Amino acid sequence: MSNLVTEAGTPVNISASALIASGSGQILGIFVASASSTPTIKVWGQVSAVAPVIVNTFIPVAATYYKIPAAFTKGLFVTISGTVDCTVFWTP
Repeated sequence: MSNLVTEAGTPVNISASALIASGSGQILGIFVASASSTPTIKVWGQVSAVAPVIVNTFIPVAATYYKIPAAFTKGLFVTISGTVDCTVFWTP
């Protein structure tokens, strides 16, 4: 993995918990388009909802970009509760 700062990555739009990537890479951030009904997001550095946690549970706000400059080695999995439409940006 390089030490270069990346501002662009692969977008993956989700509205339910999902595996974003397998293997290693970097999460750049999450743009939340809409969020309601007691929404939460949690980001895992694995191929499922098991440790390690990259970002613990937070309450997203619609029309907000959350910058998350973190590396992962095993995978990238995002859990969602409530109603959330978001795009996760990542790079291998």
